[in-house]
Formats: sequence, structure tokens, C-alpha cells
Amino acid sequence: MQHSAVPELELAHTTTRPIHWVATAAALAGVVALSSGLQPDSAHAAQASGTQTKSAPATASAPATTGVAFPIDCGPVKAVVQKKASGDLDGDGRPETVAVVHCDAGMGTPPDGVYVLTQGAGAAVPRVVATLVTPKARETVTDFAVRDGSVRATLLGYSTADVPSCCPDVKETAKWQWQNGEFVRSTPGNAQNV
Repeated sequence: MQHSAVPELELAHTTTRPIHWVATAAALAGVVALSSGLQPDSAHAAQASGTQTKSAPATASAPATTGVAFPIDCGPVKAVVQKKASGDLDGDGRPETVAVVHCDAGMGTPPDGVYVLTQGAGAAVPRVVATLVTPKARETVTDFAVRDGSVRATLLGYSTADVPSCCPDVKETAKWQWQNGEFVRSTPGNAQNV
């Protein structure tokens, strides 16, 4: 063990005492009190000129997936929400939720369904308003996002009904946007064999 060349009395600043904690707490309380008084007045806050952004009301929250009856037939097993994302898709200022759902199969890769949920004011449970991908299409969703008012996904599928479910051989990207009262699908790239 190495000993200090300076006597312990000269190292008083390295030992904390209750008075140090009281002084620190008082200083922190003063900073918090001062910062709360220095907030800008909302009537005089700087506004960006020429640009307006439409935002959701403070009370609007994205619909939850709990309790929703998805239009997917799972037989004796339950439907599972694999992925979800939210955003204002139709420009009404209230967010929608997009859910990727499949049956809780014991093995294999069950096909996914992609559903858009909304919840009206006063409604107890959100409801499905659109199906973007039906499980009957036998597609699996990999990359998935809601961005800039659109839904984007990478879909793995099959070129023919003869391709085994274990081994999807087609990969494509898809994008859906709300246009003229419905979701319109566009495929930015061509389908590729995997």
C-alpha cells in the first residue's frame, strides 16, 4: 500500500460530510427554482415563418392492440401481435396503429396479416379499418415501419403454391399510403427471388 506524502488534515476536501450534502441539495434546488422562472412565454415564443406543421391534439394517443378482434382465423390457437407502429396515416391529426399479426403456431413460420387500427372518440376498443396484407397471401413481414404518413414493409413470399412453407423464395418491398379514401399499395422495387 502506498502512503500519501500529504498529511490527512490537508486532504479534507476528499471526505464528504453532511454539510457538503446540504450545500449540494440547496444549490440544486436553487437551479431548479431559477430555471422554472426562466421559461419563455408561449405567446412570445419564436415561430418559424412560412411553415406550419399539423400535429395531433395532446389528448390523442395511438390505439392499443389489446382486445382487438383481428380478422384472422387461428383455430384453437390465439392471434399474436408480432410488431406494431403508429403514426397519422390519413392526415386527420390523430394517430393510427398498424399491427403485424399471426397465429401463435407451435412451429414453423405462420403467415402474417397487416392491419390498420383506429379508435373513435369515446370508443372502448379500437377497430380494424383496413387489411394491408391478408394471411391468405402466405407472406411474412420482416422490416416494418410507419414513416412520413406511409406504411413500409419487406415481404417474404412464395413464387408458387408448391414452394414449402419453410422456404420463401420471393422478397419484395411494399409501401401503402392513404389516397382518396383508401390505402393504395405501391411497390418501389421489383420482387426478387431469394
